[in-house]
Amino acid sequence: MMNRIAKISVLLVFSFLCAIASAQTYRQVNDISYTQKTDSYSLQRLKLDVYHPADGTGHPVVVWFHGGGLEGGNKEIPQSLKEKSIVVVGVNYRLLPQVTVKEILDDAAEAVAWVFGHIANYGGDTRKIVVTGHSAGGYISMMLCLDKSWLGNYGIDADSVMMYVPFSGQAITHYNVRKMQGIPPLQATIDEYAPLYWVRGDCPPLVLICGDRELELFGRYDENQYLARMMKLAGHQYTYLYELDGHGHVGMVGPGFHILETHLRQMLGLSTNP
Repeated sequence: MMNRIAKISVLLVFSFLCAIASAQTYRQVNDISYTQKTDSYSLQRLKLDVYHPADGTGHPVVVWFHGGGLEGGNKEIPQSLKEKSIVVVGVNYRLLPQVTVKEILDDAAEAVAWVFGHIANYGGDTRKIVVTGHSAGGYISMMLCLDKSWLGNYGIDADSVMMYVPFSGQAITHYNVRKMQGIPPLQATIDEYAPLYWVRGDCPPLVLICGDRELELFGRYDENQYLARMMKLAGHQYTYLYELDGHGHVGMVGPGFHILETHLRQMLGLSTNP
């Protein structure tokens, strides 16, 4: 009888906790300016949205940079990251050809610096920040991770980010940067605007997620595979590479969020089977 009562008590407690979790409410604040730049294009473009649990503190934070080839796209809060007790920050940045890639990366670094300075106001924990994004956003997250100078310009150590998770990011010089240099998309180059140029063995965990190598854009998986190999040769023990078979450049995004969430839970010491 006592065992039965104990089991019932455990079930009641579990049901109560589930009810609390399901009762969590969320808020979204849109179009927050994150820049100190004063030109009209910056004032128009350099804004972010914050989606956050209405209650509590110490929540992990995901900073999401949108795709669009560095010349299009807009900030978004991915649906797959909602209602997960995560603070999500969707960031806009200026676009080619109105600005250079150097200015875009500076915008991204300024946005991450804003997150470090303000996200506690939305219940986020600066020790649990993940920087990620898809395609152009993946490229941006790689550059912020590997070339420490971008965040360093804003007084932030790139290694204070808990984890970087680029979705289908370009590891060589981005093809639209090469286009502005008069170089065609299939002519590969590696210069200071290529993540591969900045390979280092002492950065936070780097989770590389790509679609099927036969379906991805411009050999994107193969670039990431080479980056992963070079990171490991440089002594980095926490580079992970995923190929999502059967998924192309766009289709890989949905299942990619499961990988992001799994690594996030591992970093937080939580079960990977929520």
